[in-house]
Amino acid sequence: MALFAAARRAAAGAATSSLPHLRASTSGATRGATLLCPPAATGAARPHQPRSMPFSSVAKPRSEGELLRIIDSEIKYAVESDDHDRVVEIPDNFPFKISDGKGTKEIILRRTYQGEKIEVLVTMPSTSGLGHENDKEEKEGTQRLHKCCMPVTVTISKGNGPTLEFICTTYPDEILIDAVSVISPVDGEDETLAYEGPEFIDLDEDLQKAFHQYLELRGITTRATNFLCEYMINKDSREYLIWLKKLQNGEFRRMNS
Repeated sequence: MALFAAARRAAAGAATSSLPHLRASTSGATRGATLLCPPAATGAARPHQPRSMPFSSVAKPRSEGELLRIIDSEIKYAVESDDHDRVVEIPDNFPFKISDGKGTKEIILRRTYQGEKIEVLVTMPSTSGLGHENDKEEKEGTQRLHKCCMPVTVTISKGNGPTLEFICTTYPDEILIDAVSVISPVDGEDETLAYEGPEFIDLDEDLQKAFHQYLELRGITTRATNFLCEYMINKDSREYLIWLKKLQNGEFRRMNS
């Protein structure tokens, strides 16, 4: 939300990289990821952590009326930012249709490919660690994108056959596959103890590469995920402003009218 705007200001004009660098994750099926993550490393988990910084520096409210004044100030600050209405251009030949519902932390990408139905669930990155960046890093245009990572779930189905599900974590220059599952289309099947396959890192290296190529052919590339990182940062800024306005026009306003 607010911190994405701060990250954008700190890294205005960042250039994204389109060179694929694909490798497996050793952290298992990691569904949570952070915006400011350490570089992917063997055995290093990337836990999801809550936000820890405000959008702007304000004093603690002493009453409902003061809280409302602070909310008004936050809205003014957010409106003056260029993030909430900034348009991220969709790359040429981007193969997916984007479904972006207001008030959500996720978007869904959809496409068909050679009779397959492909859906990609992209979850908004977190902002853990933003306050620990040093001044030099904050002034470097590429720092934000080089640390942007997002949880992405890809499902691929065809007809009445089983569905392949890929749990991934995306970085600017690499896409990590954390796990691959096969979901049966049989209704009512008990999957409580279903075997979901080995850890991805334990698969044969050639099989790992084949899975990466399989996703790349279906549009899951670093060029696409770089765009999605920018898109989600701006979505977060828009959602934050909407949320503030709901507070402004909602219960706090009625309490102090």
